[in-house]
Amino acid sequence: MRRPAHFLLGNLAIAAFLASVSARADEPPAASQLTPDGQGPQAKPDGSAPQSKKGEPPEKTPVEERADLYARLAAAKDADETAGIIPRLLRSYSESGSDTADLLLRRAHQAIGVQNYSDALKILDATIALLPDWAEGWNARATARYLDDDYKGSMADIAQTLKREPKHLGALMGMGMILEAREKREEALKVYERVLVIAPHWRNAQEAADKLKAALAGSEL
Repeated sequence: MRRPAHFLLGNLAIAAFLASVSARADEPPAASQLTPDGQGPQAKPDGSAPQSKKGEPPEKTPVEERADLYARLAAAKDADETAGIIPRLLRSYSESGSDTADLLLRRAHQAIGVQNYSDALKILDATIALLPDWAEGWNARATARYLDDDYKGSMADIAQTLKREPKHLGALMGMGMILEAREKREEALKVYERVLVIAPHWRNAQEAADKLKAALAGSEL
């Protein structure tokens, strides 16, 4: 039985992320973010930062931005502070530096949202072919494959995601869910604990870990 999209998205704690992607697709950039030709600032396809104006500090590359966000997550003092950082990190995953790839990802998210997994997978195949080194293309296809009951394919795509972005929170949470579904609770717990090393105060990961610890403790009685 195929799972409705909201089932996975809620458990992966990325529903807000996907909602923000959909909303941003219809919202123009703020005036302060527009360049003279009316376009928003874009990272370059090679992942480098766009050119800064003379006298301004250079903009961070996507890799540098994520490194900063991971550092902030690790240093966060509580769950509320973490909750303010997580959406920015999840959003940064979706920024490829390629307008075409970003558009394909938005279309794939829309297809997933209406449970049209066949179309979503075709779009994501094209996305990966276009930018094979972009972790989020693989992660989005892992999500679609999970929802289409293809656990093996999803785990393969998660592995590709983590190869490119070892701390990818969505991919790690997805891996934990699949391991849970396969009754591999100890392995799933290790994955959630790995997430908590990255984001020590993330409620979603903590709740998932606590639930498994309780289940494992009960099974040992």
